[in-house]
Amino acid sequence: MRPKASLGGLHEYLGIKIVEVGPGTMRGQLEVKDEFLTYIGNMHGGVLSAFSDHMLGSVCYPVMKKGQWAATTEFKINLTAPVSKGVVDAYAEIINLSRTMAVVQIELVNEGRLAAIAQGTVTIRDPR
Repeated sequence: MRPKASLGGLHEYLGIKIVEVGPGTMRGQLEVKDEFLTYIGNMHGGVLSAFSDHMLGSVCYPVMKKGQWAATTEFKINLTAPVSKGVVDAYAEIINLSRTMAVVQIELVNEGRLAAIAQGTVTIRDPR
């Protein structure tokens, strides 16, 4: 028998916290853990990508109609500096919003330094 999946999913597993929400903006935090580091001591890019993807969709929910849901259709990330300790702050901002899609930009900052910048598109759907 499979254990019941948490409603939190991957963001809960990684420990992502939403710490600030504004109109079309959101700030999240992710603590750097040993489990996230590669053999050379830097955070794996996949963890930063997952953090970005989570923020990409999450920033849309406060501005969507009740019952709608968002799903990533594409995103890219540029890893600009290694991350090895501390906390990563993600600053997500909706750049463009329509009835059926949003374009979002996310900056990931670690220890005061830009660690990555991501941009992506989500589709916005009405309840089924």
